[in-house]
Amino acid sequence: MDQVLPIALISLLLGAAIALIFFKNYFLKRKSEIGSISEPGLHSDLHKKPPKPTHQSRKSHPKPHSHASSDKDHNKKHHPLDLNTLKGHGDSVTGLCFSYDGRSLATACEDGVVRVFKLDDASSKSFKFLRINVPAGGHPVAVAFSDDASSVVVASQTLSGSSLYMWGEEKVKATDDSKQQPKLPLPDIKWEHHKIHEKRAVLTLVGTASTYGSGDGSTIVASCSEGTDIKIWHGKTGKVLGNVDTNQLKNTMATISPNGRFIAAAAFTADVKVWEIVYSNDGSVKEVPKAMQLKGHKSAVTWLCFTPDSEQIITASKDGSIRIWNINVRYHLDEDPKTLKVFPIPLHDSNGATLHYDRLSLSPDGRILAATHGSMLQWLCVETGKVLDTADNAHNGDITWIAWAPKPLPAGDGQTFVLATASVDKKVKLWAAPPLKSS
Repeated sequence: MDQVLPIALISLLLGAAIALIFFKNYFLKRKSEIGSISEPGLHSDLHKKPPKPTHQSRKSHPKPHSHASSDKDHNKKHHPLDLNTLKGHGDSVTGLCFSYDGRSLATACEDGVVRVFKLDDASSKSFKFLRINVPAGGHPVAVAFSDDASSVVVASQTLSGSSLYMWGEEKVKATDDSKQQPKLPLPDIKWEHHKIHEKRAVLTLVGTASTYGSGDGSTIVASCSEGTDIKIWHGKTGKVLGNVDTNQLKNTMATISPNGRFIAAAAFTADVKVWEIVYSNDGSVKEVPKAMQLKGHKSAVTWLCFTPDSEQIITASKDGSIRIWNINVRYHLDEDPKTLKVFPIPLHDSNGATLHYDRLSLSPDGRILAATHGSMLQWLCVETGKVLDTADNAHNGDITWIAWAPKPLPAGDGQTFVLATASVDKKVKLWAAPPLKSS
């Protein structure tokens, strides 16, 4: 028994020693494996001088920021038409709209806020704005003014579908005795509708005054869904005035003529459908029958806009052309709209292939057509189709919406027509109209 105990003890010690050697070799191997994985990074660091990165990271940290801002300033100065940038948006700006007098600009942003900027001078260094928070769970995708600058209609997207809200504020009567202007109250929701296009999203929201025929001058708003339906709303009351269906698989956009007479829609096909809004003697909408169809493009129409007199439509297509149509025809007598002009889209990729325009907007005098492709902005002469000017990188991301102010705005010492552009880069930019080149 006395001999067995030392032998067992020696066996235990030998076993422990063998285990120690095994685990030591295992951990050394793992260490070498980890070292071999991190080695390329270490080698790349060895090419750099160790003190400099640390020194630069502290001293030059503000420099990239200032360098970026100087680049932005350089870009701003680089293009003579760039008037101003409206900052402060927390996410992509999805839509914008000018008030009828052009002195207010409403923006819809994916940060859940609608901002209404006061544009006393388009070249001002700062702008006052009203902040409207969209109800939780939704983000604004489009905005349109109602009867005046104190009321806005907003399309908001939620998981369950699209909602439409109208915010308005009570007008405060200023007394002659008061030297100080009274504070305007925050706007309240005057009406709201939910799931306006069932679960489908709103692509465009456009408003205009119903001044044609027996229209009473009140604002009508058209919401275009990503499906095939378009709804017409009364801006002040929120009442549904009419519905139309493009029956073209999928809508691209829709807009209303400036006088409130026509609705035109671009959809999946190459044809553009136009409806007339017929008003009753009391100013209400009687019906919205189909009026005409614009046929001539060989591929899908990407965007369209009316001329200021509501008698013509300008379309851009994936077939690489721009067409100007005369819609001032007696369609009741089966008179077809006529193509007045066809221009090639003056935009090509590196291989020479013609690109298409994403957005169009016509200046209030009907002479300059603004068009976008991605982050690029162009101004074209409507008379000749020639390019007046181009901003290759107007934004640091795709342009989501463009619109002209309906009237010239003060800009420094003078006045000019102003174009506003919104982008995914969280900015809204203001641009002066380019001079028309003499032929």
